[in-house]
Amino acid sequence: MVEWLFDLGNTRLKCAPLEDGRVGEGFAVAHDGRALRDDWAAALPARIDSAVLASVAPAPLRASLLAALGGRCGRVSRVQTQAEFAAMRIAYADPQRLGVDRFLALIGAHARGPGPWLLVGVGTALTIDLLDRDGRHRGGRIAPSPALMRESLHRRAPHLPLQGGQAVAFADDTADALASGCEGAACALVEASRRDAIALAGTTPTVLVHGGGAATVLAGIGDAIAAPTLVLEGMARWARAE
Repeated sequence: MVEWLFDLGNTRLKCAPLEDGRVGEGFAVAHDGRALRDDWAAALPARIDSAVLASVAPAPLRASLLAALGGRCGRVSRVQTQAEFAAMRIAYADPQRLGVDRFLALIGAHARGPGPWLLVGVGTALTIDLLDRDGRHRGGRIAPSPALMRESLHRRAPHLPLQGGQAVAFADDTADALASGCEGAACALVEASRRDAIALAGTTPTVLVHGGGAATVLAGIGDAIAAPTLVLEGMARWARAE
């Protein structure tokens, strides 16, 4: 049986096969928020028996993905955030207000073993969630990612470079100053969240970082662990239960 996982985010579509209940080697496709490029599905098998989809993207983009899958996929299941899954309980009173990508990352972390875990997603937004040792989500934070900070500054002040620069303690160049400030702000929020997590959970959480912009946070948080497939791991767990 050919099964695939699809995580449609605000800037990328992540795809991977589900092999013996685990995430196989997949690929990612960037998009502009309006449409996927015409050839994105060429890397998929000609026939997929079952697909699992999680999406935080706008409805037209999601419809475009579903249309592409319709010609080759027998069944598509869409993940929705739930109040509880496999003894993992979310903090939100209204589950639909917690993004499905954050929900799946929590499932993925919980499946790795007892926490506490501090989950850091770096995409369009920077998301931070605390999962305690009992599998209880204690809530989270959302801020602009370093890339979005740079984009926002560039839109308001086009002379400020959109990309480039290196994060240093005190920069003597504008590009370096921007990289230092935006990346430093993200890392400072993660560190503050870790301190708050210690006070709340009573022990130091393990920091798991995922998302397309993870490298910037991993570089600034020395003991953080890269978890690039964390959302897909949660989706694989959800698919097995489904």
